[in-house]
Amino acid sequence: MHLTSRPFRLAALAFLLCGGAAQAQDRGSVNPKPLPPLADPDAPSTPAKALFGRATTPAPGPARPYGSYAKGCFSGGEALPNDGPTWQVMRLSRNRMWGTPHLVDFIERLAAKAPRVGWNGLLVGDMSQPRGGPMLTGHASHQLGLDADVWLTPMPDHRMTRAEREETSATNVVRADRLDIDPQVWTQEHLKLIRLTAQQPEVARLFVNPAIKKALCREAGGDRSWLNKVRPMYGHNYHYHIRLSCPAGDDQCGDQAPPPSGDGCGEELAYWFSDAVLNPPKSTKPVKPRPPMTMAALPAACRMVLKAR
Repeated sequence: MHLTSRPFRLAALAFLLCGGAAQAQDRGSVNPKPLPPLADPDAPSTPAKALFGRATTPAPGPARPYGSYAKGCFSGGEALPNDGPTWQVMRLSRNRMWGTPHLVDFIERLAAKAPRVGWNGLLVGDMSQPRGGPMLTGHASHQLGLDADVWLTPMPDHRMTRAEREETSATNVVRADRLDIDPQVWTQEHLKLIRLTAQQPEVARLFVNPAIKKALCREAGGDRSWLNKVRPMYGHNYHYHIRLSCPAGDDQCGDQAPPPSGDGCGEELAYWFSDAVLNPPKSTKPVKPRPPMTMAALPAACRMVLKAR
């Protein structure tokens, strides 16, 4: 699909209206309160996000993703440990440090490589809920246990306290006018970390702010092949979003089509800096919110994942 096509514009508008990605600078809570029970969880009209958002433990059984990145779930999930030699998990109150073992292993290996490019360690934001599925707030994707957000802030030289993990803001590397990166904040280590991530064979896509993509295109150097995986998307100025391909042999996991050929640094990137995108006309008509996704929109296997004990 061409970036300036009507379907794409509508999808992008829907992304904005739905809040886009959860914001890395949004604070968490040191003492989160449990959600109240649902009056009728089995009602067909119950939003799937209300059900998966209340699942606090993983589904037992083999590790299997079911469905697509924005309509799916998974069993056999694992939590990324809160602390590792070269990573720390942020916003623990969200309970979104879960993924398939494939993702958890990937994050641990990527974190171990990060110091080689001058990045002290990873601050890991949202991955998935314990059983995946739609989230109560923020992301439309992150449902298969194959997505993870990495903050554009290097890990500090100490183990962060719970309060620091809930209240510290990630680093905004985008200029106030949204036309480029902020040269007072952006570093070559940002470039090296994103390039290192994109070069990993398991990675299907990386989502970054268009201004970050512009900087990567400008500073990439001789080898530009990895730029193909790095795709511009609204938001993503505080973190970058890693999306892994479906593991080999998981036939109920739906991969995206490969990204378009080329480095993505030409016309398709310029579109994101057009006035129509940066300053869209304000509509006087009230926007009708989309009805929330119900279990009927998810693969049948997700009902079993949700109810597994």
